[in-house]
This record gives sequence, C-alpha cells and structure tokens, in this order.
Amino acid sequence: MKRILTAIAAGLIATAATAATAQDAAVGVWQTEVDDGAFAHIQMEPCGAAVCGTIVRTYQADGTPFQSENIGRQIVIGMAPNGDGTYNGQVYRPSNGKTYVGKMQVNGNALRLQGCVAGGLICASQNWVRAQ
Repeated sequence: MKRILTAIAAGLIATAATAATAQDAAVGVWQTEVDDGAFAHIQMEPCGAAVCGTIVRTYQADGTPFQSENIGRQIVIGMAPNGDGTYNGQVYRPSNGKTYVGKMQVNGNALRLQGCVAGGLICASQNWVRAQ
C-alpha cells in the first residue's frame, strides 16, 4: 500500500512540475530585436524543466518575411527558471555560429535575453516583445 501511495504522490508531483513549466511566463512567441538586418519570431516552449526557443519565422528589418536557413534552429537552450522571473542557460547566435552563457528575464510581455562570455562579466543583450 505504501508503494502505491508513494507512486501516486510521485506522479502528482511530476504532473504539477510539468503543469508549472507549461504555464511558464516565457512560453509563447517572442519577436527579437533587429540584428544584422533581420529579426525573428522565436517559439519558446518547455524542454524538460527548462525553456527552449526555436526560430519559427524570419523577417527583413523592414518587416518583409523571408525564408532564412535558420528557421527551425534552437537559439535559446535549456533556460532553467530561478523562480523569480530570471533564467540561466545558453544562447546561440546564428550570425556568428557561437553559443554563449545565457541569461534571461521575463517581465510581462517583455523579455531580456543576454549572451555572456568571461564567466558572465561581458554580456550583449536584446529586448524582445511578446508576439503572441
């Protein structure tokens, strides 16, 4: 009987953790800033206990859609929530093909994404807005 109750409790905890991730403030579609003459829509979704973001649409700086070879590429990687609207993980920058230590903060319909080097001492950032 104890085993059954333990299994049920474990299942409920796992379900609650999954539901919490699905309701994460970062989940949704976000519009990046213009970078190297283009911007993108990023689909942020749960990936395990973290959040990951994939390029789903790309646009020229003037808003004209175009078919980039980066559509489908994951650029926000394993952003683990800290419980206070901040996240830590990795960020991939398609324009130079490098992956950086990532930091992210979500505040309503605003998302600040940072890619850092030197242990987080030097960071470049973008401010994204919720597209959907």
